[in-house]
Amino acid sequence: MLNLENVGVFLPQGFLFQNVSLQINDGDRIGLVGKNGAGKSTLLRLISRLSNPSEGRIHMSKGIQLGFLTQDIVVDSSKGVLNYVLSSNETLNDLNGKLEKVNHELATRTDYESDSYLNLLDELNELNHQLIVHEAGSWEEKVVSVLRGLGFHDKEMDRELNTFSGGWKMRAELAKILVNKPDVLLLDEPTNHLDIISIAWLEQYLKKYEGAVMVISHDRLFLDNVTNRTWDISLGKILDYPFAYTKYKEQREIELDQLSRMKKQQDKEIKHTEELINKFRAKSSKAAFAQSLIRKLDKTDRIEIESDPTARMKISFPLNVQPGKWVLELDDVGKTYGDKVIFSHLNTVVGRGEKIALLGPNGVGKSTLLKRITDVIEGDGEVKLGHNVKITYFAQDQAENLDKDLTVFETVDNVASGDIRKDLRSILGAFLFTGEDVDKKVGVLSGGERTRLALCQLLLSPSNFLILDEPTNHLDIQSKEVLKQALKNYEGTFMVVSHDREFLTDLTDRIWEINENQLKIHFYGVKEFLEIKMKDLQMISSSKQPPIKKEDNSPSEKIDQREFKKERNRLNNQLNNTEKKIEQLEESIQEYDQKMLQLDYSNEAEVQEVMARYNELKEQLDNEMKLWEEISEKLIEMEN
Repeated sequence: MLNLENVGVFLPQGFLFQNVSLQINDGDRIGLVGKNGAGKSTLLRLISRLSNPSEGRIHMSKGIQLGFLTQDIVVDSSKGVLNYVLSSNETLNDLNGKLEKVNHELATRTDYESDSYLNLLDELNELNHQLIVHEAGSWEEKVVSVLRGLGFHDKEMDRELNTFSGGWKMRAELAKILVNKPDVLLLDEPTNHLDIISIAWLEQYLKKYEGAVMVISHDRLFLDNVTNRTWDISLGKILDYPFAYTKYKEQREIELDQLSRMKKQQDKEIKHTEELINKFRAKSSKAAFAQSLIRKLDKTDRIEIESDPTARMKISFPLNVQPGKWVLELDDVGKTYGDKVIFSHLNTVVGRGEKIALLGPNGVGKSTLLKRITDVIEGDGEVKLGHNVKITYFAQDQAENLDKDLTVFETVDNVASGDIRKDLRSILGAFLFTGEDVDKKVGVLSGGERTRLALCQLLLSPSNFLILDEPTNHLDIQSKEVLKQALKNYEGTFMVVSHDREFLTDLTDRIWEINENQLKIHFYGVKEFLEIKMKDLQMISSSKQPPIKKEDNSPSEKIDQREFKKERNRLNNQLNNTEKKIEQLEESIQEYDQKMLQLDYSNEAEVQEVMARYNELKEQLDNEMKLWEEISEKLIEMEN
């Protein structure tokens, strides 16, 4: 289906990867992994033909259709969401365009017996057949189903796409790609901006997808459930493993352990060789021997191992003091923006040590509730904190709110106090900021680096109640695992919003769900919560699907199809003409309505003339409406 032949990408600082020869087959589900900056997104752009390799070639089978979801997607459309996706199928657009043209000709022509007219009927029949082949009758049903799965409500289907946020525009673009079923799906972080329920839906959709899929994701569970192959970009090479992520990771760790032992032995041999070279180089009798050792050393294929700095990353959230038995009480808490109710009448108590996952679709008010609890915004009701409660709040945009002009060290130095300031460099080292990294300006850091720095600030703020809004955004899989372990070891209370199911699994002991402006508390895990939600979503989708009309193919009565089509098209033509007359008459009547408002009723002649014409127009309209009803009834009878 698709072959990479000795592909390489060269940048000023060197090769991203080189001599890559791999193949994508029909039905492959490939997870693309590697460090940030390794070239994952670059590889997808090469395959999608949006950029060219520095060397090598990419071969594709003829007629292969690609669908590419990028992270930097730009969607600018005033169309409604539904129409945006409906109009994305070029084949159906072409067929419908031709059908409209043929129908127009049939409706305007009266030479019903001519060969050219009959040829139009044949063309009409073929176009309708092609529309059936391409499942045009169920196209809208499929589009609506995908949009619902990705979180769009029915009341939003006609809303202009440009009125949505960037995350929702990305969902619409993803829906457009999915529903057109390209042969190869290229998805760069498709779960970004999706809520936990939409991610689960997408996972199920991709499992049943007939084409090939290549996906970049930091969601470990998503990769495990969707992929059957892993490409690892490491040290300028792309390693191919016939496993999903977790099994690949296990296999890779075994290989790295073997490579580490081999490297130690090789390093020992190289050191010994270098000592011999230095010993014999100056002696004329041994110069030839020294040169042979140098040549041997130059030819040595040195073993390289890509280090995993997150393996050293250890986070522990310090506990301030133990609070009382309860840490938070919500008393009739609510929040509205104008006429829009986000949530209302929330009443609950949080006990010391509770581990809470706050879940719900995007836009239901999860972040708003956290801001209300932390007093960032005002609202109805009262938020009460328990005895000795000290909250540390990690906002969703925490990393972006860092001062870009400060250095990494200055950022943490400004919040640290007491003896802990002596250990700032060690603490930064635990967050992978070592050596000259601590002197970098925040403005040059990547999204993942800023998130780690913001988490480091969190570490320097002792608390007993952590409130975390999407703390795993921009973190890679390994960093998320380290953060999860730190939270599992945390002795205080925490509330976390996250769409990463793997991160939440076995982390929390209860779920807060915002649903229909209310708060529901569930005492089970994320897996069970999602299973229930997916069943509910399937029931809703099936109950809302329009019924599919089945064709009655029973040959109870033989009908001359050509005569039938001629009569139907004659009636359609007559109906169109009648509708135009009705429209013209209604416009004329509106004009006379305005005239009558401005009449000088002292001028009897003018009044009589206007009223006579007005009554004449009304009578004509009544006659045309009766004719329209008669033609419509005949057409309905013919269709039946």
